[in-house]
This record gives sequence, C-alpha cells and structure tokens, in this order.
Amino acid sequence: MVICGWSFNPEDFELGTLGNILWFIFGGIWMGLGWWLAGLLCVITVVGLPWAKACFVIGQFAFLPFGKESVSRGLVTGKDDVGTGALGMVGNIVWFFFAGVWLALGHVATALALFLTIIGIPFGVQHLKLAVLALAPMGMTIVPK
Repeated sequence: MVICGWSFNPEDFELGTLGNILWFIFGGIWMGLGWWLAGLLCVITVVGLPWAKACFVIGQFAFLPFGKESVSRGLVTGKDDVGTGALGMVGNIVWFFFAGVWLALGHVATALALFLTIIGIPFGVQHLKLAVLALAPMGMTIVPK
C-alpha cells in the first residue's frame, strides 16, 4: 500500500513498533529524558561515571522499550565482570539511595496513572519493568527480545 508516496507494508510492521511510537509520544520521551538528566548529574560528579553510562543506556531503553529487555550481563557474556560481582552490588546500593529510588518512584507513579486506562495497561507494565531496573541497574544490559 502507498500512502502519500510512502510505501507501507503491513506485514513488515511489528506491534512493538506501534507500541514504541505510542510510548514515545505519550510519555516515553519524558522518562528517557529523566534518565539522561540523572546521567548528566552523574557525569558532573566524576565519581558517578559508572552510573552515568548505565543512565544513558537505560534512558535510550526508556525512549523505546518494546522489543527489548534488560538482562544480567553475566547471562549474556557467560562470565562475571566488575558490574556483576561484589563491586556491582556496592554500586547498586549507592545508586539505590541517591537516584534509584527516585527514578523508580517516577516509573511506579506513571504506571499507576496508566493502569487507570485500558489502553495504558501495556505501557504501565513497561514502566514497572523500568522501575525494577531503576533500583539496581549495575551489571545489567539491554538486549533485543
């Protein structure tokens, strides 16, 4: 089908793409920017550089979450690294108190508001997944489903 000179094949269009478009327009942009703001604040402190990288990666995930998931880097690479070991756990504890709880509360509040609408339920579920990730992002990575 050709619409205004733009070729559109419905078989190539995935439901996740539609979800990402709607997500981005109706709020994903704000949560992604929130993650990037947290990343910028971490960069300013210099000590927060390891968390800054995680913020930018998760911010990109928060912009377009459908079709992707967060998993432990140890599962992806098959071996532990600094972020998946004891230092990663310490990093997650520090992160939790300074930024994680606030980002998670933002995601939970948004999810609760979205659950009030029928069409918002899938978006609310995504926010809850991001809230869990916000609590302990060190040692995690984003992969396609």
